[in-house]
Amino acid sequence: MNQKILLPIILFGNFYFAQNQFELKDASTNYDVKINVETCENNECSGKSTVELLDKKTSKKIQTLTSDNLNFYLNEDQKPTANIIQLYNEQSPLIFDDFNFDGTEDIAIRNGNESGYGGPSYDVYVFNITKKQFVVSDELTALAHDNLGMFNTDSERKRLITYSKSGCCWHLTTEYTVVPQRGLFKVYELEEDATGGETVKVTKKEFIDDKWIKNIKTYPINEYYKD
Repeated sequence: MNQKILLPIILFGNFYFAQNQFELKDASTNYDVKINVETCENNECSGKSTVELLDKKTSKKIQTLTSDNLNFYLNEDQKPTANIIQLYNEQSPLIFDDFNFDGTEDIAIRNGNESGYGGPSYDVYVFNITKKQFVVSDELTALAHDNLGMFNTDSERKRLITYSKSGCCWHLTTEYTVVPQRGLFKVYELEEDATGGETVKVTKKEFIDDKWIKNIKTYPINEYYKD
């Protein structure tokens, strides 16, 4: 009698788990990805999740990373996207890039909605060549929690770019470089302050030749935002 009761529950559990498992082949240069997420409903998935990274050449599992809330929407193919970072719009659950510019691929995994204005937040992992494992970067994770979602990576200039705001009329763009053995170093700020209503006060600060250069200009609001 007990066996008959347990069997359908086990089968249902396996079916439910399979429905929330996704494979991504094109998200990364080096890895295939398997995502297992706790809950999916109406094209939105969330909850405790695992992200398995498998070597593309050997299919060997390299590492399993976790998220307490891997929140994302499914695309038209009923799969999660990867590597999309759109300010005020879609930000994928997984972002692969070289965040510290050391020549190896790193990964950011969405973990909840704890960035500015309830936006997506990420745990950021960099690849440790010595350990041959991904290790969490507290500095980069803080960037992806304290601003408006995931930061952008400018690989040509080797800059990380963050965005923040206060209400409709104050915006701040900040750029960082990564100094080996020392971490992040802020090198640029652009503050746009239109809280006065008629004008925009634009303050630009750049770190050049070991010192900060500051420039302030004021523009009519209609002229500045005409595009």
